[in-house]
Amino acid sequence: MLRNHKRLRAIIFVVLGLILCFIPFVRAQERQVAQQPSEEKLKEVLQGRAERAEIKVIEIITSDDQGQKFSFPAYLAYDPEMDELYVIDTGRARVIVYSPDLFPIFSMGKGRGLVSPSGLAIDHKGNLYVCEAGRPPESKPHIAVFNGAAIKTREIYFSGFKGAEEFIPRSIAIGKNGNLYVAGLNYPGAIVLSPEGKYLRTISPKDSFIPNEKPRSALIIDVYVDSSGRLYLLSEEMGRFYVYDENGNFLFKGGQKGGGPGKLSRPRGICADPNQGLIYVVDYLRHSGLAYDYDTGKLRFEFGGRGWTPGWFNYPSDIIVDKFGRIYIADLFNHRVQVVELWQEKEGLPFGKIPSFLPQK
Repeated sequence: MLRNHKRLRAIIFVVLGLILCFIPFVRAQERQVAQQPSEEKLKEVLQGRAERAEIKVIEIITSDDQGQKFSFPAYLAYDPEMDELYVIDTGRARVIVYSPDLFPIFSMGKGRGLVSPSGLAIDHKGNLYVCEAGRPPESKPHIAVFNGAAIKTREIYFSGFKGAEEFIPRSIAIGKNGNLYVAGLNYPGAIVLSPEGKYLRTISPKDSFIPNEKPRSALIIDVYVDSSGRLYLLSEEMGRFYVYDENGNFLFKGGQKGGGPGKLSRPRGICADPNQGLIYVVDYLRHSGLAYDYDTGKLRFEFGGRGWTPGWFNYPSDIIVDKFGRIYIADLFNHRVQVVELWQEKEGLPFGKIPSFLPQK
């Protein structure tokens, strides 16, 4: 009998202890519910969070003017004056030009003096500037300049800055004042050249993506100038882009390094559409396009993912937008260029959409 009383008392003490432990937890939960932010505050907290957007595929370009299928279409440019698209097929070292209705009308390659072209840009006079890696020792890296008749008029070689001897141009953009902005392979910052090709300065944003790491000059992989004259520098290393006004004054930066939704793992191309109020970045390793607010750089949404059917990508390497808001994406390992429009921004659409290369349920 005494044992039973002791056992009962022990059980009572255990129950009381559990109740006393549970009461603070319940009160904490009540406080947590009471302290939940308002809907307006919640929107502020979630500002910049990735949502998905549906895209409408308008056209898929797969061949050049000779009827040959693309090898590796890696770089894009757009001429707003003529509404023409330029594609560099790096596998064949050719530049192909497409009319406003996306018909291939012309191409140029070794016969015009191209050896290993990468980025390109067109000025307001119709002159074409092509980044050339060259083939040392036969030819040094340079920028080849062609007139509107696709005749080479000059070559711009690099000098006057640290690392000029090893500088290999990868991307080029032209400002409203005619200055050339050039990003080099594994080069910190972007160099600025006069219209004649004279070195003026280097724009070198300092940054880090690791907490408490000392900022260093970011390697720039792509440069872009939009229709309003703003300059964009994209760093694959930092997973970030840097925006400057037409005079080269820093405005803001955007993007976050990472491999998950809404992050930039290996960004390769950047462009912007002032009319739509969006900045677009294409991520090579995440097979996606991401859109950011034009005025703040905050993330708005993303689209795409890895796949082979229309609207999906396989290591996309460049992105450009035309004056009508159509987006062109160099879908490198799908051997095509996709032309898309934003269908409609879908808030809350889950990221777990089944990629096209998996069985659809």
